[in-house]
Amino acid sequence: MTAMSGRRRGIVGFGAFTLLMVALFVGLGVWQLQRRVEKHALIAALTERLAADPRPLPSASQWSALTPAQDEFRRVSFTATYAPGPDAMVYSSGSAVRDDISGPGTWAFLPARLPDGETVVVNAGFVQNTMQDRLQQDHAVTRLITNQPVVLTGYIRFPEAAGMLTPPENLTKRLWFTRDHLAMARTLGWGEAGKPVAPFYIDLEQPVPASGIPKPGPLQVHLKDDHLQYAITWFGLAGAVLIAFGVWWRGQRRT
Repeated sequence: MTAMSGRRRGIVGFGAFTLLMVALFVGLGVWQLQRRVEKHALIAALTERLAADPRPLPSASQWSALTPAQDEFRRVSFTATYAPGPDAMVYSSGSAVRDDISGPGTWAFLPARLPDGETVVVNAGFVQNTMQDRLQQDHAVTRLITNQPVVLTGYIRFPEAAGMLTPPENLTKRLWFTRDHLAMARTLGWGEAGKPVAPFYIDLEQPVPASGIPKPGPLQVHLKDDHLQYAITWFGLAGAVLIAFGVWWRGQRRT
C-alpha cells in the first residue's frame, strides 16, 4: 500500500513537472512566432523607408520628437557646410547594411553646419583603413572641407551604446569603437555656442567624392529572421518531453 501510494505521488509529481515544461516550451514557441510577425513588420517598414524618396531634414524644433522606432533609416536631403575642425573615425570590421563594404576600416564622422547654425553629424563614408591610421583618414576627409554648402542625401541614424567589451575611445587617434556621435561632439567640441547638435547622425548616401574616399552609399536591410526555426525547436522540445513522459508512464504501469 505504501509502495503504491509512493508510486502514485511519483507519477503525479513527474506529470506536473512534464506539464510545466511543456507549457514553458510551447510558450517560448508562441513567443518566437510573435517575434517573427514583429520582425517581418520591421523589415517591411525599414525596406519602405530605405526605398522612399528623400524628404527635407526635420527642423531643429522637431528633433526631440524623433525616435529610432519611427525614424531610423528615413532618407533625407539637406544643404550643409562641412565645418572645419577635428573629425572622428569609427572602427568597423564590415557593415550589416552595406553590401559593398567588407574588411576592416573606419567610418569618417564629421560635423556639418546647417544654414541656421545647428550641427548635424555626418558619417561621410568608409575608408579602407586596416590599421586605423589617423593620417590616412585625414587625407581622405580634408578634401571634403571646402567651406562651401553642399547638398547631402542620406539616412537618419541614432547613436549606439557601448557594450561591456567595447574598447574605450582612443583620443590621440580620435578613434571610437561605437557610433556615438554625441560623445564625439562633446569630446571634439562640435557645434556652435548656443546651437544644438542633432540627436541623430546621417549615414551619407551621396554625393560621392571624386576620389571615391570616403565611400558613402545606399543602405540595405539585412535582419536575421530565425524565429520560425526557433519556434519549431521549442515545439519539438515540448513534443519530446510529452513522449518521454508517455514512455516512462507506460513503463510504470507495467511494473
